Amino acid sequence: MNYNPQFSVVWNNAGLFIQGVWLTFQITGVAIAFGLLLGILGAIGRTSDNRIANGIAITYVEFFRNTPFLIQLFFFFFGLPSIGVRMSPWQAAVLALAINFGAYATEIVRAGIEGIGKGQVEAGLALGFKPFQIFRHIVLIPALGNIYPALVSQIVIAVLFSSVVSQISAEELTFVGNYLQSRTFRSFEIYLAISFIYVALVWCLKAIAFLIQRRFFAFTQYIR
Repeated sequence: MNYNPQFSVVWNNAGLFIQGVWLTFQITGVAIAFGLLLGILGAIGRTSDNRIANGIAITYVEFFRNTPFLIQLFFFFFGLPSIGVRMSPWQAAVLALAINFGAYATEIVRAGIEGIGKGQVEAGLALGFKPFQIFRHIVLIPALGNIYPALVSQIVIAVLFSSVVSQISAEELTFVGNYLQSRTFRSFEIYLAISFIYVALVWCLKAIAFLIQRRFFAFTQYIR
C-alpha cells in the first residue's frame, strides 16, 4: 500500500489548530483554578473532625474518582437538561473537568496537610497567630509546596483529559482534529500533528511549573 503524506493539510489549517489550542488553554485553565479551590475545600473537609464535613468530602472524592470522566461529562451536558439545567459545551466541559480534577486534588492536598507536624501548629498558636493565619502560612503553603510535583502531574493529566470534551462538541484541539479529518480524510497527518501539539503543551506547562516552583517552592523536590 502506497501512502503519500500531505502535511500541507496541517499548515493550511494552522489557524484552526491555534484556535483549538487556545480553547484548550481556556477550558483547562478555568477548570484547574476552580478544581484546585474544590481540592483545598475538600481537603479541609477530609481532615476535619466534623463528621458532616468529612462525610461530604469522602462522598465527593469516592464518587468522582470511581466514575469515568466521560460519563460525568455526559451527565452534565446531556443529563442535566432533562431537569431544566442547560449548559453550553464550554460550560459543561469546564464544570466536569473542574469537579473531576477537584476530587483528585482533594486527596493530594489532604496528604500535604497531614504531613505538617502538629508542633508547627502549636508553635503558631504560641506566637499568637489566629486560626486562619496558622492555616494559611503554617499549614496550607508548606503543604502545597510538599505536594507540588504531584499536583503538577495531576494538572498535566487534566490537560490531556480535556481532549475528551470534544465528545460534546467543545471546539478544543481534538475537536478541530476530528473536524479536519472528516473533511480531508487525512487522519495520519492530522492526528500526528495533534499528538506533537499535546507534547509541546505539556512541555510548556512543565517549564512554567518549574519556574513557579523555583520562585515559590524552592524547598521542595524539583519536577522532572
